[in-house]
Amino acid sequence: MAVFDASAVLALLFEETGAAVADTLVPGAMISSVNLAEVATDLAKRGMSERVAQQCLDALKIATVPFDREQAMAAGALWPKTRGIGLSLGDRACFALARERGLPVVTGDRAWARLDLGVKVIAIR
Repeated sequence: MAVFDASAVLALLFEETGAAVADTLVPGAMISSVNLAEVATDLAKRGMSERVAQQCLDALKIATVPFDREQAMAAGALWPKTRGIGLSLGDRACFALARERGLPVVTGDRAWARLDLGVKVIAIR
């Protein structure tokens, strides 16, 4: 079980570098609704219809977890520790969910491995 960020999901969808590693981590995986919005935005930018995007995401079988008040507060509290490498709200939402669930994060961003947030980082590239 792990928490995927948008880059890991996009790697799977487009068979990018790291997709094979990410694929092994899909069983039991989850994604924050904030990160899912990032994926949906990227798919729309690439010209994919909402219906086709939904079908592609459903096929991955990665559970979506609603972004709630506790995660929002945790994501905000992570800003001072993460501003040096420029983590976005979506990135911090991913970490907040992973911390809440005691799970590792799966990402295509190697810079995350430098962070000491009490969460294991699995960089797929």
